[in-house]
Amino acid sequence: MKIGISITSAYPTAAGRDGAAQMIARARAAADAGLDSLFVGDHHVVPTPYYQNTPILGRLLAEWDERPAGALYLLPLWNPVLLAEQVSTLSCIAKGPFILQCALGRSEHQFNAMGVNIKYRPSAFEQSLATLRALWRGESVSLEGRWVFEKAKIAPLPPEDISIWIGASAPVAIERAARLGDAWLAEPGTTIKEAAQALTIY
Repeated sequence: MKIGISITSAYPTAAGRDGAAQMIARARAAADAGLDSLFVGDHHVVPTPYYQNTPILGRLLAEWDERPAGALYLLPLWNPVLLAEQVSTLSCIAKGPFILQCALGRSEHQFNAMGVNIKYRPSAFEQSLATLRALWRGESVSLEGRWVFEKAKIAPLPPEDISIWIGASAPVAIERAARLGDAWLAEPGTTIKEAAQALTIY
């Protein structure tokens, strides 16, 4: 069995630098304890301090070694070209394998604040995932769908393949994870019984 950690990014009572310092200290403690992997999550426009995944993970990787690391991204909320660049850069900073955890997201408040229509999130998710993979292969990508862009190409490319873990709890989402991902990411708080039932779908 391998045990990793997803460090909380929410620090409601901390001042700006204090919360960031706590995350850095936790990453250092996780490394010293020999945990197997390191992750951070993704939320937006929350009422209390929440440290954004890309910049904070870039700092946390300085405390980490060759063990796997990564971040969760709610794909429908992100421009896939921008996200491909950011994740590729993080994978170059990381000393070991990089894992993209991704999910649909379900908070209508977050979608509204980010200017994204929540009802299109399944198609946006799948288009984003296909775009990310193509860009990481070094392809030039044009799209007219949930996003519109022309001849997008990124550099640097990831130094090795990025694993994609898809978060899901509903049966249709678990089926999507099996179809499109390298692994299924269970929702926090999933019980052993719930996980066993979900695995019959996956």
